Amino acid sequence: MRIRILGPFSAEVDGESIMPSAGKPRQILALLALYPGRVVPVPTLMEEIWGQDLPNSALTTLQTYILQLRRRLGTALGPGRPGAAKDVLTTRHGGYLLQVPPEAVDVHAYEDLVARGLAAFEGGDDEGAAARLRAGLAQWEGPALVDVRVGPVLAIEVMRLEESRLVAVERRIDVDLRLGRHTELLAELTELTARHPQHEGLHSQLMVALYRSGRQGAALDAYRRLRGRLIGELGVEPSPQLQRLHQAMLTVDPALDVVAGPRRGSTFDLYAA
Repeated sequence: MRIRILGPFSAEVDGESIMPSAGKPRQILALLALYPGRVVPVPTLMEEIWGQDLPNSALTTLQTYILQLRRRLGTALGPGRPGAAKDVLTTRHGGYLLQVPPEAVDVHAYEDLVARGLAAFEGGDDEGAAARLRAGLAQWEGPALVDVRVGPVLAIEVMRLEESRLVAVERRIDVDLRLGRHTELLAELTELTARHPQHEGLHSQLMVALYRSGRQGAALDAYRRLRGRLIGELGVEPSPQLQRLHQAMLTVDPALDVVAGPRRGSTFDLYAA
């Protein structure tokens, strides 16, 4: 079985789709797929489908949805394998589990690659970190579960995955900055800061990329625009780290230049207290 969470939702067995067309069975399959080999309790599944407003027939209806999913599994697995669908979508005391290896679900391939990339980042292996983070981010084909109606449980999972993706992007950009790829990053960082207009980390990376590309004025202007938004929309000044980064650019601090060697962390971290 192959399951894609990071983009349009899909699930296949031997190349044949087992995706239900109805919304609630799709939610159930998505939630089970996020926890392969682990029991998802019945109350959690019910909360995802109905929230706190459970119908009287909730348990019976949930069992019907599970039966529908098993039928689709059985069709894809083919005849002559009695009980095979029940072996894949298994009933356990208090819940259900999808009995597939974690690597069959793209989320787990993504998280493994990112974890190895972050370890390489902290260990000073910039090229290895860049390659693994890029490979992990390449697992994404759009927003997570973009075509699934998400309830309260899946909504939290989608938020977690999107936040994880943004962190992985930031770390990959940190590595690229350390490797001197500042000019190549300008278009990406311009787009990212437009999507996240109050995100100080991304703005600090844009400032550094601009500065190292010989565009000190544009870097200072990026700070000015961010500061204006933070004050106007939130009533706060930029963080001390970002203020120190701004001051370093005004004074042409040599620490802003590309530095190879043992220094770890992002340029933004360099100006942390």
